[in-house]
Amino acid sequence: MSLELKRVIDQISKDKGIDRDMLVDTLEEAVRTSVNKKYGNRLDIEVNFNEDTGEIEVYQYKVVVDEILDPENEILLKDALEHDPNVQLDDEIGFALNVKDLGRIAAQSAKQVLIQKMRDAEQEIIYEEYKDRIGEITSGIIQRRDRSGWIINLGRTEAVLPRSEQIPKERFHRGDRVEGYIIDVRKESRTPQIVVSRSHPDYMVSLFKREVPEVADETIKIMNVARDPGKRAKVAVLSKDMDVDPVGACVGVKGSRIQNIVQELKGERIDIVVWKPDIATYAANALSPARISRITVDEDEKTLEVVVPDDQLTPAIGKKGQNVKLASTLLGWKIDVYTETRYGELNEHQQIMEQLASAAEISINDFVKQGFESLEQLTRTPEEELQERLELSEENLANLKSAINFLTPRETEDEEAVTEELATTEQKVEEIKPIEPDFSTEPEEVEDEQQDNDVEDEQTDKNI
Repeated sequence: MSLELKRVIDQISKDKGIDRDMLVDTLEEAVRTSVNKKYGNRLDIEVNFNEDTGEIEVYQYKVVVDEILDPENEILLKDALEHDPNVQLDDEIGFALNVKDLGRIAAQSAKQVLIQKMRDAEQEIIYEEYKDRIGEITSGIIQRRDRSGWIINLGRTEAVLPRSEQIPKERFHRGDRVEGYIIDVRKESRTPQIVVSRSHPDYMVSLFKREVPEVADETIKIMNVARDPGKRAKVAVLSKDMDVDPVGACVGVKGSRIQNIVQELKGERIDIVVWKPDIATYAANALSPARISRITVDEDEKTLEVVVPDDQLTPAIGKKGQNVKLASTLLGWKIDVYTETRYGELNEHQQIMEQLASAAEISINDFVKQGFESLEQLTRTPEEELQERLELSEENLANLKSAINFLTPRETEDEEAVTEELATTEQKVEEIKPIEPDFSTEPEEVEDEQQDNDVEDEQTDKNI
C-alpha cells in the first residue's frame, strides 16, 4: 500500500501537471484534517510523508510534567522515561498514531480534502496557462449544453460559449468541432474557467489576421469593426503601403480570403470599408453601397446629416436600418439620413422658423418647448396665447405677427386664386346650354334632307 500511494502521487503529478511537492503537502493536510475530525483540535500532532517508505506518519506530541492537568497533551516524567531515557521535564515527546485507525468518516474527509486541493491546484495551473491567451482563437469539441451555454472540451479543460456570445440561429450538436475567441479567464469558479465568444468584433479581427497575411504583418491595419452577428458586418481598413490595396488584399483572388471568414461565420456578409481621416469621406464609404449627395458634419454633437437621392434611401438605411446602424457604430457618430426631397422641405421649414424666431427675438427652441413646430400652428394660435406662452413683449408680438403675415400671404393668395378660378369655371359651365334634338321634323323629310346633303357632298368631291 505504501508503494501504491507513492505511485499514485507520481502518476497524478504527471497526468495533471500538478507539482509533486504540492500534492504531498495536500495529502499531509488531508490526513491532518481527518485526525482533527476524529480526535478534535486539542491534540498537538504532526503529519509527514516518508519518501523512503511511502507511508504517511502521524505523531502526537505531549509535554513532560510532574502533575497532569491535560491528559491529552501532557505525560508524567516517569512514563516518558520508558519511551526515552534522556527525556526531561518540559520536553516534548512524540508518539506514533496509526492512521488506519482513523475510521471511515475521517478517511472520507481526507479524501474530500485531497480532491478539492487537487481541483484548486488544477484550476490554478489552467488559469496560469490561459490568462495570457485572452484575445486568441481556440477550438474544441462540443460536449454538452447547460443553462449557461455550450460546454466545449478543449482537452485539459473546458470552455463555455455563453448564449449571449453565440451567433444567432447557429446550431451545434454534440461532437461538433467549433472555434471561439477567448474573452475571459476566471481564476476561481465552479463552472468552466475559460469564456469564448463567436459574436465579438475582435473575433473577426483575429480571423482576418489568420486569413490575410497583410493584416497579420500590419501592412494593413483594421481600424474598427461593427457586427450584426450572423447577418452583416463592416470592417474599416487602412493600408500603410500605398502600393497595397486594402480592400483587394482582404477580399483575395476571386474572394478566396474573405470567403473563408464568411464560411466560419455562417454566411455573415462582410463589407470592407476604406478608413479616411476626413469623417465625411469615411461616412460616405461606410454607407456603401448607397450613393451620397452631401453630408453635413456637427463636430460638437458628433452628428452627421446625410442626404441621398430619393431612390437611394433604401440602400442607405438597409434592411431594418441595418446599414446605417453598422455605419454609425463603425464611425462612432450619430447618422441621420434624409432624401433630397425631404431635406429640402426641412430646410425650407427651418428657414421659416428661424425668420420667425428672429422677428420675435427668441430662439427656435422656445417655439419647440411650447409645442409650436410649424407656421400653421402659429397662424391658428390667438395673439394673447402667443404672447403668454412665448413671454413676448407687445413690440415682439407685433413683429412676430408681421413676420407671420409676411410669410403667409403668398399661400393665401394662391388659395384665393384657386377658389376664384373654380368659381369662374362653374359659372362657365352653367352658361353652356346643351343642344336639344328637334323631333318635330317628319322622318321622311329628314331622310330626303339627308339624301340632298349626300348629293351635294358627292358633287363637291367631284369638283375637288
